[in-house]
Amino acid sequence: MNKYESVLIARQDLGASQVSNLVSDMSKVIADQGGEVVRVDNWGLKNLAYRIKKNRKGYYVLLNIAAPATAIAEYERLLRVNEDVIRYMTVRVDDFSAEVANADSSEVAVEE
Repeated sequence: MNKYESVLIARQDLGASQVSNLVSDMSKVIADQGGEVVRVDNWGLKNLAYRIKKNRKGYYVLLNIAAPATAIAEYERLLRVNEDVIRYMTVRVDDFSAEVANADSSEVAVEE
């Protein structure tokens, strides 16, 4: 299975629970197509560099996905149709980002 990193930006007027529902719906679509969402990293509400569809802010979410190409095609099709998603970008990677893994291990060390 191929590995992908996908970042999506949801509208600012959604609540945090609506964003998590959106992410869970997208994760279910990937699972139905034979893939899996390995990790979800919610970056929260951030300022956009410029206005996109009359929005100045957006909820950023990073998904690490292991799935076949057909699952990603369906996932991106649904993101294009969804009005709550401002922008998205999916990139195929050889391995998931080492920076994310290092951030996780440093957080674990601090919590202990």
